[in-house]
Formats: sequence, structure tokens, C-alpha cells
Amino acid sequence: MRSQFDVNAFTPVIHGHHENPFEILGPHEIVEDGRRALAVRAYLPQSQQVWLVDPQQGFSQPMRQIHPAGLFEAICHPEIHDQQKGHTYQLRSINHEGEQVTMHDPYAFPPYLTDYDLHLLGEGRHWDCYEKLGAHVREVNGIVGINFAVWAPNAESVSVIGEFNGWDRRPHAMRKHIPGGIWELFIPELPVGTQYKFSVKQRGGKIVDKIDPYGFAAEVPPRTANIVSDLNCYEWNDQQWMETRTKHNALDAPMSIYEVHLGSWRRNHNGETQWLNYRDLAHQLVEYCQQLGYTHLELMPVSEHPFTGSWGYQTVGYFAATSRYGSPEDFMYFVDHCHQNGIGVLIDWVPAHFPKDDHGLDSYDGSALFEHADPRQGEHPDWGTKIFNYGRNEIRNFLIANALFWLDKYHIDGLRVDAVASMLYLDYSREDGDWIPNQYGGRENLEAISFLKEFNEQVHLQHPGALTIAEESTAWGGVSRPTYLGGLGFSLKWNMGWMNDTLQYMRHEPIHRGYHHDELTFSLIYAFTENFALPFSHDEVVHGKGSMLDQMPGDLWQRFANLRLLYGYQWTHPGKKLQFMGGEIAQWNEWDCDHELQWDLLQWELHKGVQTMMADLNKLYRSEPALHQVDFEYQGFEWIDSHNHNDSVLIYMRKAKDPSDYVVVACNFTPVLRKDYRIGVPQGGWYDELFNSDSKYYGGSNQGNGSGILAEQSESHSRPFSLQITLPPLAVVVLKPRR
Repeated sequence: MRSQFDVNAFTPVIHGHHENPFEILGPHEIVEDGRRALAVRAYLPQSQQVWLVDPQQGFSQPMRQIHPAGLFEAICHPEIHDQQKGHTYQLRSINHEGEQVTMHDPYAFPPYLTDYDLHLLGEGRHWDCYEKLGAHVREVNGIVGINFAVWAPNAESVSVIGEFNGWDRRPHAMRKHIPGGIWELFIPELPVGTQYKFSVKQRGGKIVDKIDPYGFAAEVPPRTANIVSDLNCYEWNDQQWMETRTKHNALDAPMSIYEVHLGSWRRNHNGETQWLNYRDLAHQLVEYCQQLGYTHLELMPVSEHPFTGSWGYQTVGYFAATSRYGSPEDFMYFVDHCHQNGIGVLIDWVPAHFPKDDHGLDSYDGSALFEHADPRQGEHPDWGTKIFNYGRNEIRNFLIANALFWLDKYHIDGLRVDAVASMLYLDYSREDGDWIPNQYGGRENLEAISFLKEFNEQVHLQHPGALTIAEESTAWGGVSRPTYLGGLGFSLKWNMGWMNDTLQYMRHEPIHRGYHHDELTFSLIYAFTENFALPFSHDEVVHGKGSMLDQMPGDLWQRFANLRLLYGYQWTHPGKKLQFMGGEIAQWNEWDCDHELQWDLLQWELHKGVQTMMADLNKLYRSEPALHQVDFEYQGFEWIDSHNHNDSVLIYMRKAKDPSDYVVVACNFTPVLRKDYRIGVPQGGWYDELFNSDSKYYGGSNQGNGSGILAEQSESHSRPFSLQITLPPLAVVVLKPRR
């Protein structure tokens, strides 16, 4: 029997612009001589002979070549393909090299995406769309393979390419779902570990090989293919942490964050260019964090990025943990091991922009799909990148689902959102005439604001206890306030004003600091308007700024003393703490992502002393409720003396929820030793000296108050009692009344 198929209808498949090759290929019921039959067609351009095989009945039937481009057809009994009974045929082919291959026909399987999936995707509220889009292991009637799906509404056609088909776009053209513009194809018997890309034929005929926007893994750059991965195989052992995470991430809990770039914290000593694996990093970083007392790790972006020098902030694979340090399972092990040892894991997340790499999201289907078409909205002038179109449902869905994905699949404890300020303002870093006002004529990016609010709402709703942290450098109000109160909904906001003012003050020679006293005290005017974290991040030790130690003034001793003073001030100031790697060992060199930290410096007493001090500071911070319980309300802080600019001294109290539980902090920002320095305190009795950054154990001059000092009933600073303390040079002293 022969079907009456019009071979001209096959032309769009050959030329790669058929939106639904299933209309031509695969099984099709026909009527021949009044009887039901099945016409099976296969497009196998690299084959010279093809047979239709029924593995259950044990017979094969040669297929007739009905088009010289490689279209084969066989007319057979309809029972050879019955999905309800789990019965389907196979194709056996011999290619031009004489190699024989037997396979299931991808065009014999129904779509995976349902009408409900397509509706939610179009609406922009398919929060677990990463379970459907991308590449997923799927089983159909006992046949296991990979289901591919990608959003490219303006493409003429999309094909799956890889080593399995010789990177030839012809054999595996995808079906387009109308009107959503999602292309889909199930390729049976394809294994996990397969390398693949999407070959996108854009309007006008240009063919571009693109990454999978939802791909879970990729080759190590500069190679760019995605790798099929199954994220459901890893067995997690962090149940105890996950059940108690809300307590660890609570706003009244101690939060001492160690920011790390995984590629340059430590290197494999077999070669400077060799990165450590996620699993090796897990054990070494956990041991180090426990030694120094950090509560959380914050990882600079681990999502896949083509350019190592971008430090991860120019992301291409938003759903792919970078393969530089291992597989997705290796990164799961990293997080799992941290959790089992009481360390939270935060990651940097970059929804503000993406790079223009040809294989990435830029002009994905030939149109401005992920980005705005107008460069006044879609081009970032500072970074040479593209800006997401936050007003488009599918883009909001892509980004919010991505945030939820890291919390879901990798058990991440929080997301630090990069460059929030650039998202909030339409005129960010733009000259007049280079930006488009919003519908009310203002400069606020209403679509981005709406997106950020929805992102925060979904994260806090679906993953209670997870943190969202904004890197936001302007005076935008309510960044860390709930959306129902008009805020953006973040858990915390980086206090960039405190960071800039403090570093600017510390760079002054001590003799000049008295003229800049307000640079220190100004932060307390607004300290409780947001839930602030105090960051000394990687941005402060790059681009010629020098290391933290190198930014301190004075001779060698004063530089180290200033650095110890700076960290002591940071750890006693209201707000959660963040320190970038290398600062805790007083690294001399500016951070370089291509080299590991200067660990050899720890052989020197001054560097080892700073590291020892950080361990003691973290221990004090975690053990004293007064230093962490009330970070975001004025009840947790009280000035004793904020006006002594002549001596460059600050005296203040930090209080716990129980106001009778407090510590007194005295900071001397000059190299002058001040003996018998009187400070007022609220009660009499013995005050223990809990911490002194001038201790000899830290490399200091060992001036201080021994085990403590007795308060006298002598008024000072409007308080009935006072202490006459030794205030060491360039140092912080923490005192607490014995209870």
C-alpha cells in the first residue's frame, strides 16, 4: 500500500521552518482500500536504508524513500503503534558509512507539556517551570529518554543538536506549541550526560546555536554546550538544618557572613590554574568557617558564566551550577555538607542584566526576547550587557522560577540580589535623553519594582526562613520592609552608606580624623530605617582600591591596628556582618580572581593575629545577645558619647532584648594611649573586659584593663556611675557588667 502523501508538504521540514514536523513525521492514520492503516514517516537524511521494526511481534518492514532528502515511509497495520497499550515501533537504519542503528521514533510520542502548563507559562505564574522547560528525564510506556522544551516564539524552527546526531539540526526538529511559542521534543533512549544545544532558525533564516536557558549543567568554558542532568538523584542529609533554618536565619540571630569566590579562595597546589572541586571546597571551607566562627557562607555567583573575569556576574546559564568546580551533584554535596555542620549558604543572584554572548540569551530567537528592544531600556551602559524586560510575563516567570529553583533543588538558604539600584531607576547611569520615563513621567522602573516585590513574596511564601538580601546603594525607602506596607520585601539590605563613610573615614590619617567625626556617627541617624547588613565585600578590594589592609594609613603597626579597629567597630555596630575572604588574614594584595589568597602570610605574627582576632570576635558576637538580638531597632543601641571629635573616640552601648543585658563599646580612632579615660555607665559593679583588639594575641601593644574594672559612683556622660578605663591606641574595647 502507498499513501497519498504530498511530498511537497515536506519542503518546510527540509528547509527547517516547519512549526510542527509532527504533522509530517511519525505515525499517521490513513484509509487504504477502505481499511484503516498507519503511515509511518521518518526523516533520516544520513541514512541510505531504513526499516520499520515491531520488537514485540519480531518483524521488520523496509521503508520506502519518498524524497531524496531522506524522507522514508512505510504503510503498516495500525497495531504496530498503540500508545494506550504501551506498544510502539522502532526504526532501524543504515547510514552512508554502513553503520546500523536501531532507535525509537521521537515523532511517535505525545507532548509532555499540558494545556495547563502552557496557560501558566503565558500568564507568568508557572513557578516550577524548571520541571518542564529545559531537558528532563522522562519515561513513556517504559521507554526512557529526554524531553526538551524551550521558549522561542519568534523562531522559524528549533532543533535539538548534539553528539548523538552529529550536531545536525535536521533529524530532531521540535514541535511548536501555539500560541505560547514553546518548542518541544522527546528523544527516546538519550542518556543523562548528553551534550546538547538548541539550533534556532531565526526570522529571516539566520541559524544560531543557543544554550538551553533552563539547562541544569554546561561544559566547562570556553566550551558552551549544555549537559543533560538529573537533579533528583542526590540524597540529601540536611533535614535537621532545613527544619531549623528559620531560627538560623532569623533577624534576631547572629549572622556573620564570609563572602567567597570559589575559584580563588584556595587552588589545587598541583597547579595554579587548577580549581578545587565543590566537594573539596566543602570540607575545607566548613572547617575554616567553624575555626573562625562564621555562621554563613555567601558565594559569588555559581551560575554558569562564560567569562571567568566577570566573577560570575555576567551569567548565561541561570539554572546551571558552573562546571568549573564539578557537577550539579558535587554542588549539592557542598551545600549539604555545610548544612550538616551548621553553616548556612547564600548565593549571589544576578537578575539585573545578562551578557551579549552569541550562544546566550541575547536575541535568542532573533527578536528582543529576554531584553527590551529599545537600547534606552535594554542596554546597560556601564557593563555592556542587556537588561531583562521585567514587564513581560514570561521573563518575570523565568527569573522568579530561577530564584525558587536554587532554594528548591540546591537547598540554598538565601539570595543576595546584585545591583538592585540599577533595576529601580530608569535613568540609572544614563544621561538626559538616554532613558525613557515611566507612564507617569517619573524615573522609577515600575515593572522592575513590581517584579522585585513578586520575587520576594514568592520566595518568602514558598521557602519560609530563606533570606533575600538587596545590594541597593541609594536612599530608596522600604527596601527591607514587607510589600503589604509598601516595601520591596527584602529580608536585609546592604548598608552601602555605612560602608562608604566608614572606609572613607578610616583612610584619613588619625591626626585628621577629628575633622571627619560625623562620617562615623552619621550612620546611626538612619541605622534603623532598614534591616541592614554591614558589608566589606569584594567590591572594596578590586579595581585599584587595594586590599583592606593596604587602605589603612600609617606605618606597619598602625595599618594592622587600624584594620583590627575597623573590624571591631563593624562587629559591634548594629547590623549583620559580611566580610570578604582575605580580609580576615590581612591580605596585602588586592583580590585577583585568578590566584588564591595569600595563605603564606599566616606565618607572620601580625597576619595570624588578625585571623585569631576574627575568630574571637565571631565567638563574642555569637555568644552575646546584646551584639545581635536587636540590630534593627533603636532599643538595641544607645550612645554614651558620640561628640568627642577632639579625641576621635566613640562610646556606645549595645543591648539585648532584655535591656539589662548590655555591653559597653569604646573605640579609639587615634594612636594615642588614653589612660584613666572616664566613661559613664548605667550601673555600678564589676565590668569584665570581654574583648580588646589591642591584645598581644592579635599583634597589639597589649594595653587594656586586664580582667576588668570596677565602676565608681561618679557621674559622667549624664549617668550615675562611671568607669576609668585604659583606652588602647587604635583599638576597640568591649566591657560588660558582671551579672
